Amino acid sequence: MLEISERGREYQERLNAFMDEFVYPAEPVYAEQMAAAASPHTQPQILEDLKAEAKKQGLWNLFHPHPEWGPGLTNLEYAPLAEITGRSLEIAPEAINCNAPDTGNMEVFTVFGTDEHKEKYLGPLLEGEIASAFAMTEPAVASSDATNVEMSMERTDDGFVLNGRKWFASNAMHPNCRVLIVMGKTDPTAEVHRQQSMLVVPIDAAGVTVVRNLPVYGYADREGHAEIIFENVLVPFKDILKGEGEGFAISQARLGPGRIHHCMRAIGAAERALELMVKRAESRVTFGEKLSNRANIQDWIAESRIEIDQARLLTLHAADMMDKYGNKVAKNEIAEIKVVAPTMALKVIDRAVQVHGGGGVTEDFPLARMWAHMRTLRLADGPDEVHKRSIARNEIRKYRG
Repeated sequence: MLEISERGREYQERLNAFMDEFVYPAEPVYAEQMAAAASPHTQPQILEDLKAEAKKQGLWNLFHPHPEWGPGLTNLEYAPLAEITGRSLEIAPEAINCNAPDTGNMEVFTVFGTDEHKEKYLGPLLEGEIASAFAMTEPAVASSDATNVEMSMERTDDGFVLNGRKWFASNAMHPNCRVLIVMGKTDPTAEVHRQQSMLVVPIDAAGVTVVRNLPVYGYADREGHAEIIFENVLVPFKDILKGEGEGFAISQARLGPGRIHHCMRAIGAAERALELMVKRAESRVTFGEKLSNRANIQDWIAESRIEIDQARLLTLHAADMMDKYGNKVAKNEIAEIKVVAPTMALKVIDRAVQVHGGGGVTEDFPLARMWAHMRTLRLADGPDEVHKRSIARNEIRKYRG
């Protein structure tokens, strides 16, 4: 039985109160400050104010499983909190220092980083003083298969020399981004899953060039999705994570919890969209009758409620499996939610857009940007097809002699 602990319920109450009192009222202020900024990649003051308030209230680093760095919540306890922040995707996750990709990078530094990495990067990340990016995806190869990455990490007498091109390094345009975790090939002749390594690279290292931001469906997200060139970038041996050939294993360890976070935030976004849809349907009249009285609109509302609840239950089940048996045993459930949650959110948001009419595709409502974010999520952390392939292979294995 899926039962949230008393501690988990208490954090839900506190976070909901924080959202009501501070985050939702901050949304128009955030929009104003971003509109007035010279660059879309800026850090508006309202966000720093929210971070200070969240710290004061003890609503900080809620994602972190280690009690030394956060409250030490389980995946099942944290999942509903991620859902709550998904209702205000642009503000709430970073306001409580639970935004991707920093969460995954902090966990990597916690588990695989050296004492120096922890002092130089993990500490400031945990305090929300800096930001980080994860550079794996490349434009020249199908990066849904991580073994395809081509970036060269050549061992020399002085360290590893990096040459290659990355893109969709989310957060790399953030004005506070200071460090990259970069995946590349240290030994192309090794067994296929042992060719890759991960290195810690300061974003201002010699030879690192941030070429451009990649807009997503026309939106220049504040944190950015950067294309980065690495030209003869020298990285000391001490800045390898775990060891040579461990890159693929680290990437798998990193993505499990992150997928739970993404999926629960998607459910929160869908809940917000459903709320907006119902309120709009109640407030609009066509041909002498409220939209909410129309049978097709009622179908959309009912279907949305059913689909959200189904996705939530499946995601909480995956979180519970991870807590009880570990990420490896729960890999099928993790793959399932990564397919189900973004697809569900897109359906609900699309219905909400339709009920809003022309306004739904404008910036007057959050729906268009939410849709773009959720559509991107069907690719981030592995496209649907890769997860379906994994699920199918596990299912076939049960019956294959």
